[in-house]
Amino acid sequence: MAQGTGAQRPRWVLGLAALAAVALVAVGALVVTRLVGDDGPRRGGPTAATGTPGPAATPSPTPGPTAPPGAGITGPLNLLLVGVDTRVSVPGWEPHGDAVLVVHVPKGLDRAYLFSLPRDLLVDIPAFPRAGYRGGRTKLTHAMSYGSRVPGKPKQPSAAQGYELLRSTVSGYTGLRIDAGAVLTFNGFDKLVDQLGGVDLYVDQRVVSLHRRPDGRHREPAPGGGGYVGPQMVYEKGERHLTGWQALDYARQRYITGGDYARQRHQQQLVKALVTKILDEDLARQPERVQQVVDALGDTLVYAGGPRIVDVAYALGGLSPDRFVLVGLPGEGVGKGSAYRGEQLKPTGRKFLTELRAGRADAYLAAHPELRVKG
Repeated sequence: MAQGTGAQRPRWVLGLAALAAVALVAVGALVVTRLVGDDGPRRGGPTAATGTPGPAATPSPTPGPTAPPGAGITGPLNLLLVGVDTRVSVPGWEPHGDAVLVVHVPKGLDRAYLFSLPRDLLVDIPAFPRAGYRGGRTKLTHAMSYGSRVPGKPKQPSAAQGYELLRSTVSGYTGLRIDAGAVLTFNGFDKLVDQLGGVDLYVDQRVVSLHRRPDGRHREPAPGGGGYVGPQMVYEKGERHLTGWQALDYARQRYITGGDYARQRHQQQLVKALVTKILDEDLARQPERVQQVVDALGDTLVYAGGPRIVDVAYALGGLSPDRFVLVGLPGEGVGKGSAYRGEQLKPTGRKFLTELRAGRADAYLAAHPELRVKG
């Protein structure tokens, strides 16, 4: 596949940057635009119940130089990864949560479960006085934008503040206490994948890109709007090696068979491919290499709260790729007739969250193998 120049930065939503966060927060390089934690993953001592939302425990100091990186980090951990559309070229544009993924790592740090929540999932968003939001029932994607509003500064929305409301919303819906999270935009994603030498994954269906030409350039908007014109990049079914822009473009497409749920599946498969590459190269257990990747991204990385990047990377570096379980939660539209209101999870999807909190995810997936996504 030909590589593009990547010189033009598009305005379109780039929820897919969250994929990098999942792979890197979960197992290694941790390259994110913002990593915002509730004081970070729990460290040492007793751990709180997996399914009990509430304030996170205060982390103990980072182990001394005689201890290996991440020696005091234990599970369970719940990580929230959010891809946002910031459209920095539009002053005052409020970020929307366009890709919402959750990673659950049980106590022992020997396996992980990754699942996505539909961006249009109908949820109860709690009141958030800091942003002047009174609360309501609407689509999950809006929690980020409503929470990002800074009173008195209409043209300076805060993605970090928006994350706080989204985190509370996801925690309330899933019953999981969120220990740390990443909010990401376009910047750095393709550079990250290229920094890792590209990624190998199985393309499970033919995907035609709406946004990219075969050479990587962006397609031109159609005259009068309503789409794009020009040659289209095509991802044929089979084993593929993708560069940064290709990986991002492939996993972004949703006007395909299966719609947004197929896109969620492809996002998760890309995460698994990145995880496998990082672990196969033992990147997560090489603090110097982790720091090199982080430094290469420069201003695209802001890390706040919790243990050091290399500590989390090292602590989760022993995770085997075959213990990284992808879970697809089935959903359906909500509304009457043509009045579409959003999405809701089907009973089997909602029950998975209950069993995950109770520590019975493996047994539930064994009884419902259709929920497992092939990576």
